[in-house]
Amino acid sequence: MTSETTVSTEPEAKKERTFFGQPFALVHVFGVEMWERFSFYGMQGILLLYMFYSVSEGGLGIPKPVAVGIVGAYGGSVYLATILGAWLADRLLGSERTLFYAAIVVMAGHLGLSLIPGIPGLATGLILIALGSGGVKANATSVVGTLYGEKDIRRDAGFSIFYLGINLGAFLGPLLTGLLQTTLGFHIGFAAAAVGMAIGLIQYSFGRRTLPPESKVVPNPLPRNHRLIMVGAAVGGVVVIVVLVLVGVLNADNLADAVAIVTLAASIAYFAVILSSKRISGVERRRVYSFIPMFITSVAFWALYQQQFTVVTIYANDRLNLDLFGWDMPVAWVQSINPIFIIILSGVFAAIWTRWGDKQPATPYKFAAAAIVMGIAFLLFIPFSGTGAHGTPLIALVGILFVFTIAELLLSPVGLSLSTRLAPKVFHTQMVALFFLSIALGTALSGILAGFYNENNEPPYFGISGLVAIAVGGALIAATPWVRKMMSGVR
Repeated sequence: MTSETTVSTEPEAKKERTFFGQPFALVHVFGVEMWERFSFYGMQGILLLYMFYSVSEGGLGIPKPVAVGIVGAYGGSVYLATILGAWLADRLLGSERTLFYAAIVVMAGHLGLSLIPGIPGLATGLILIALGSGGVKANATSVVGTLYGEKDIRRDAGFSIFYLGINLGAFLGPLLTGLLQTTLGFHIGFAAAAVGMAIGLIQYSFGRRTLPPESKVVPNPLPRNHRLIMVGAAVGGVVVIVVLVLVGVLNADNLADAVAIVTLAASIAYFAVILSSKRISGVERRRVYSFIPMFITSVAFWALYQQQFTVVTIYANDRLNLDLFGWDMPVAWVQSINPIFIIILSGVFAAIWTRWGDKQPATPYKFAAAAIVMGIAFLLFIPFSGTGAHGTPLIALVGILFVFTIAELLLSPVGLSLSTRLAPKVFHTQMVALFFLSIALGTALSGILAGFYNENNEPPYFGISGLVAIAVGGALIAATPWVRKMMSGVR
């Protein structure tokens, strides 16, 4: 064959440097997101324990009902902050710069938890981490998207690798921080989270210059004469919050309630703005209406799912037999169970949906199934009620968290996709924001609900929670024919 014997006089084309067949720049976003999730979930794995453990145990001695409310408020604030992160990227900084600065804020928050003792350190750390994590969450995915052309067939595989990094971080974080907490104390565990975020930042600092120019573009720059107004509004908002705290209207007991109210108001406002707009067509308006029942179902789902970080942590501390071959594993390690199942099952679910193709269930049915399965997961706690201190076998909780994961994979991966498919052209970002607001509202509610849990009321708590979630899923199934009609061809 002539091609084997002919010597070309043209210089060989320089081969593209790749990362698992993807643009090499993906490694830098993969790294910063993996370490951010490492630090986020590593800190969250020991956060509730830090709050309700006694001072003699290295904690703050906060009552459990108050502590779970704070965790719920913090979690809801993270998702509320994604709205701010998206706005900063769209109007002021661009996605890449917002991601970089947000990661710095996250690291500062972990340092605050590690170095500042007591309640001041807790408040400083959680505020900074919530703001920073919202910025990272809102922009990391956007930056990954800029690595690919519109018709690049590697896009889906690239996002799969990116999400693998998220779950690797979520798996490894609680393992390390939990071990350090049990051996060296809470503040060393928080310090490990800060070090993890620092590693991600250092790597990203060297690699960010290789990211495409599109990642640095500000899509809708804020006019300079409006910037002073926005600064004034931000300062005014901070002043209002400080005043509410000083006069006692806003306190640790009602933080989750406040976040839930603000999120609900923001959600209603978003829906009202979109639905009342004269810039959307009749078909687009019907699609927005179709999203409302799924928004409500998403809130119900997250209100139970996010109790992994509240009720499940307390349950693991008080009820679970943590003995592993004669060694008591750290309570925080329970938080690494779900990411393992996500890593294993996400590919399985993707293969199932691909194999079924057009025959797969419509999105409303997936949302409904997620709520029902989540309700069943809560009902599975009931047989182990009354087992006494550390009487529940570890394998039982592993099985329950396996059911949690199945529910998550029925809703979470398709939620953002659905919001983009139902979004009017002129409100694309706002519809994505609405899905994040459903998570924020559900997370805040998870903290409120967890305040009603104690070891003496487990059967009614798990039973009522589970049955309500199942009822919400059943209601969505009943409404699905109407929902699908309003979706106007979107599955």
